[in-house]
Amino acid sequence: MSALILVAEDDENQAELVRRYLEQDHHRVVVVHDGRDALDVARAKEPALVVLDLMLPGLSGLDVCRALRADSDVLVLMLTARSTEDDLLHGLGLGADDYMTKPFSPRELVARVRTLLRRRPDVRPAPLLRVGPIVVDPVRHEVTVRGAQVECTPGEFGLLEVLASQVDRVFSREQLLERMHGIDSYLTTRTIDTHVKNLRRKIERSSRTPEHLVTVYGIGYKLTAGSGAP
Repeated sequence: MSALILVAEDDENQAELVRRYLEQDHHRVVVVHDGRDALDVARAKEPALVVLDLMLPGLSGLDVCRALRADSDVLVLMLTARSTEDDLLHGLGLGADDYMTKPFSPRELVARVRTLLRRRPDVRPAPLLRVGPIVVDPVRHEVTVRGAQVECTPGEFGLLEVLASQVDRVFSREQLLERMHGIDSYLTTRTIDTHVKNLRRKIERSSRTPEHLVTVYGIGYKLTAGSGAP
């Protein structure tokens, strides 16, 4: 099951690690580093699950969990460096669905997320990613362009999904390599360029004059809706 997941973690390296592993498991991930941002984003985007660090600046994870439980039944997986029984009971008492202490295995976290999502058959799947005439379905791993299905390799799909998740954002080749870590075991900057070349043949009206998968010279690539008719 693929879902929209919010990761609220003030340690940027830890948050990035969690994001990578969840995205490798085909989830869409939003990351914040502050408790107030976590609450605002959770209310605005309505994720299926929140990975919530206990020790957040601005508003603690316990306060965020308490506020979320006042108006939402979103799944909450709490993370903390604390491991006392009182902390555990406090977190679960506020409505956390599961609890992991640091340090933890990212693979175990992904497994816990899967288990929590399976408990909730009403969890909404990750939404379709629409960029002009291009539609990326993260759940079915399908791409359609102007209503016609396009066959993509796992590497091509992974690249397109990353670009489609943030329309008009320019990604360097190194950033794409980082985001796609684990999708293609032979991934290099040259592979990125090859995927782009192949994708243009599949999604553009003319691969020689692309209007969607655009090169930003000296930086990298972006996906844009373009100005042409859908």
